[in-house]
Amino acid sequence: MNKTIGVTELPRSFRTIFDEVARRRRPYVLMRGSRPEAVLIPYDEDLRLQQFQERDILHRYDRLVERMAVHNETFSAEVVDADVRKARVKGRSN
Repeated sequence: MNKTIGVTELPRSFRTIFDEVARRRRPYVLMRGSRPEAVLIPYDEDLRLQQFQERDILHRYDRLVERMAVHNETFSAEVVDADVRKARVKGRSN
């Protein structure tokens, strides 16, 4: 379970809390009143979370590309080229 600390207490105990987070790998939830507002976590944990988010985004992008390929497989290259030409002409006239 994460420890919590109020934002007004944090400056007084910062070094101790920093050491717990960095060395003992114990996250802290920063509270404003009774509401959680932020979390202090070790830097390598933040990097791991960022990598996880990037993998999730890439996975969702790959699924979208697959769905688009299935949806668009009935259109020939000629039809696509004609649509692109029309869009370019329309874009220039705007």
